[in-house]
Amino acid sequence: MYQYTSFDREFVKLRAQQFRDQLERWQRGELTDEQLLPLRLQNGWYIQRYAPMARIAVPYGEINSAQLRMLAHIAREYDKPTPELLAHAQTTQDQLQAAQPGLTLEAAPLKYGYGHFTTRTNVQFNWIPITKAADVMDLLASVGMHGIQTSGNAMRNINCEAYEGIAQDSVADARPFAEILRQWSTLHPEFAFLPRKFKMSLNGSAEDRAATGWYDIGLQTVRNDAGEVGFIVKVGGGMGRTPVIGTVVREFLPWHQMLNYIEAVIRVYNVYGRRDNKYKARIKILVKAEGQKFIDAVEAEYRAILEQDGAPHTITQAELDRVSANFVVPALQPANLPSSVKTDGQLYQRWLQQNVRGHRLPGLRAVALSFKRVGFAPGDADADTIDALAQLADQFSAGEARLTHEQNLLLPWVHESDLPALYEAARALGLAQPNIGLLTDMIACPGGDYCALANARSLPIAAALTERYQDLDEVFDLGPIDLHMSGCINSCGHHHSGHIGILGVDKDGKEWYQITLGGADGTALSGPAIPGKVVGPSFSAAEVPDVIEAMLSTFRELREPGEFFIDALRRIGHDPFKAAANAARHPKAEEAIAE
Repeated sequence: MYQYTSFDREFVKLRAQQFRDQLERWQRGELTDEQLLPLRLQNGWYIQRYAPMARIAVPYGEINSAQLRMLAHIAREYDKPTPELLAHAQTTQDQLQAAQPGLTLEAAPLKYGYGHFTTRTNVQFNWIPITKAADVMDLLASVGMHGIQTSGNAMRNINCEAYEGIAQDSVADARPFAEILRQWSTLHPEFAFLPRKFKMSLNGSAEDRAATGWYDIGLQTVRNDAGEVGFIVKVGGGMGRTPVIGTVVREFLPWHQMLNYIEAVIRVYNVYGRRDNKYKARIKILVKAEGQKFIDAVEAEYRAILEQDGAPHTITQAELDRVSANFVVPALQPANLPSSVKTDGQLYQRWLQQNVRGHRLPGLRAVALSFKRVGFAPGDADADTIDALAQLADQFSAGEARLTHEQNLLLPWVHESDLPALYEAARALGLAQPNIGLLTDMIACPGGDYCALANARSLPIAAALTERYQDLDEVFDLGPIDLHMSGCINSCGHHHSGHIGILGVDKDGKEWYQITLGGADGTALSGPAIPGKVVGPSFSAAEVPDVIEAMLSTFRELREPGEFFIDALRRIGHDPFKAAANAARHPKAEEAIAE
């Protein structure tokens, strides 16, 4: 993985020192809350429902064991609410629970001492006091981590698919290009105050596993007829209130012009993007409104950058080679640890089937550890588990791991001979559920339990569904299903792209949930990226698990042999699933609607 240079390390350290100075001036009253707001956001510090939320960047998802251990230390020592704050949070949660229509689900308990893996390969903490923020940033800087531009109207943490550089269908490793983008975009003065937040994702494989169609800019690596590497450039994707799939604005962009072209795109956005309405300020709104005019403006700006400005950000082969040298295969040694696992056992074989993928290097495998466990929110890891992950990375994966879009963790350099020992160690931690890509491998945002923007809680729904579908025979029989849920329209849980999506909505101060069907993120299984469609009226919290079960029962009744859920849905249409969902409504919820 990329190794920070002395410049990088000093830069991150000085940024942490600068943030400490800003916080101290705020504590002395020299900065107002309003003046501190953009400064803390630019370093990843939000104020959420009960306490600050710290968002830590993990560029293109790569993380090493030393960084994992530091995250565990921060979770253990700093992610702690005061007793008074925890009591207030519990009272608020009880009030939310009491306000629910009809039947209710048991609320998920509020937890602390945890890190939360997000869909955009960030790590979040929910209980760190703002007075401790500078101490935390210093600790992060000591291992090359930070929260720079994980918030604010700037270019955010840059994503790649988790299998970059190891995938068997790799076109070209996108990580060096993502790292070049990171270095170029961090604190870029022209793009520090965009009309709205800006997100980019790169995919280096033939299959789009980075959801590039859903990003402000998505770069899909391709080769032209001459074998030269370039990118299909998509612009204007996004979820939120207006789900839009990115428009292809370039079928082939030579790799060395990546920065010049992206600069042209963002310059046009900076000039013409709306600043009077935050709901209409995303680039997707501009692209949708202007269509070809937007593309023409970008091409004109791009030509000016090349011809008049002298293409100042052209990437040289020497620069690409310099960055790529940090992404060489690490020194690999098998762990050769003993294991008592029965390699012909059904659970182990299912784990191999679902959680282990092939590798471009012979004798190696990529292994996904599932963070979808009973008693835990999707993507949550307590301090002890994060420490154990660091140990697994050291023992089995050359000290490297990767956070995934699906809120799991991937070990990219596992020897095939070590799979039984790794499985045994992961099982002891509760991380060996053979459910990757299946129903219980759900995506969920923290929702109303923590987020001040949320209309409803996601975690009780996720917990109820996880508990209901613990029968592995049933989960395997249902086959691949992407279940995504968000607590509000901002779609941090990517509900739009789920085969089944769950969206929390507010009705007269009460929590309700919309169900969507047929979304896709662009993978080979799901097909081209597309937003799901809403199924009828919204449902109460307690109805949602029954609604999901009713729709899955309809799938089992109507599917053809070997047919996956998303394919059956497209063949059959939504009507039978809508009818099943509406038939699952509880009478008490009907009474609540009438009231």
